[in-house]
Amino acid sequence: MGNQVEKLSHLSYAEVPTVDPNGLDTEDGPRIGVSYIFSNDDDELEDSTVDGTDKNQEEKQYDKRDEVECAVYNRDECIYEKNVKSDDLEVYSPENLLNKCKAGDLVEFVATGQYPHWAVYVGDFQVVHLHRSEVKNSFLTDASQGRRCRIVNELYKFKPLGPDVVVQNAMEQVGLKDRELSWRNSECFAAWCRFGKREFKMGGEIRIGKQPYRLKILLSEKHSHVLEFQSLEDMIMEKRRNDHLGSTAVLQELENHFNGVGGIKSEPIAE
Repeated sequence: MGNQVEKLSHLSYAEVPTVDPNGLDTEDGPRIGVSYIFSNDDDELEDSTVDGTDKNQEEKQYDKRDEVECAVYNRDECIYEKNVKSDDLEVYSPENLLNKCKAGDLVEFVATGQYPHWAVYVGDFQVVHLHRSEVKNSFLTDASQGRRCRIVNELYKFKPLGPDVVVQNAMEQVGLKDRELSWRNSECFAAWCRFGKREFKMGGEIRIGKQPYRLKILLSEKHSHVLEFQSLEDMIMEKRRNDHLGSTAVLQELENHFNGVGGIKSEPIAE
């Protein structure tokens, strides 16, 4: 899977490699997720103007009910968890969020049908973020581009660096662009700034052997579906693809896949 030369992006679940080379799951275990070695997602490809209208001034739609709930495990350790019922995922207008931000916070901008966009708050109403293949220092209100936003320090379970170090990590990258970049998307960049883990960088892990990362997508209160990945980077790309599609589309995609292979095989959620 890691030796594929063609760009791998936006694959449906019917196209994601499975244990059986014919595409049929013969076991009840997790399916193997796609490798994104040659792919970027991206929220960075959004153009800011359409027909002369500045999209930054247009408020984007957001529906909390369409968020995809999931958890990520590195072997047996939970390293990421998103539960839409959590108070931590409440969204705000950019102006209201400024009253809550502290230097070193991770900020996520969300809108229905778009990739989430991540940034590091560095103080003085400003963020540093990877946007359109360049690390930029922008005002938070400008970076939002009309999206709602929230502080997401608690989604990843890694131990954070000190706020001063997080801000320093972010500011030192401002101006990097294109081939100078070490991150595939805004989330990998912002998370690297806060946690300092090389796994968030391109090529930070060798994609060989067993897939240590598991993305558990919550289908209902009692069932989930699991994909396995060889790297944190690949897992984040798939998670962001799901965020872009939204819960309704992801569930439909899974249903179409399972109908094609003879029924749903999902994990019950432990009580």
